[in-house]
Amino acid sequence: MTEKPRIRLPKRARKGEIIQIRTLASHVMESGFRRDRAGNVVPRKIINRFTCTFNDRPVFACDLEPAIAANPYFEFSVKVTENGTFKFSWVDDDGTVVTAEEAIIVR
Repeated sequence: MTEKPRIRLPKRARKGEIIQIRTLASHVMESGFRRDRAGNVVPRKIINRFTCTFNDRPVFACDLEPAIAANPYFEFSVKVTENGTFKFSWVDDDGTVVTAEEAIIVR
């Protein structure tokens, strides 16, 4: 990825509230179907797995395919019942893993 992923979620919420989480990862995607000027196949380079956990419990995950757009954007809802930390992970074809964390206070 070319820069730190952007994450939007509230810093505080009420117990039992359903919150929206938005993420955007800046990534130059390559489908693996294009050829360079010499006719060689440009190797595939996509984010192939995204996961989100809350206090180490899975809340959202998906596998991605070559048709995904560059800079994948995810939006999903989560019900929060306690203080904690969301952990996000983007895994690339070459094994690169980018992670980020965001805490939330639940009152």
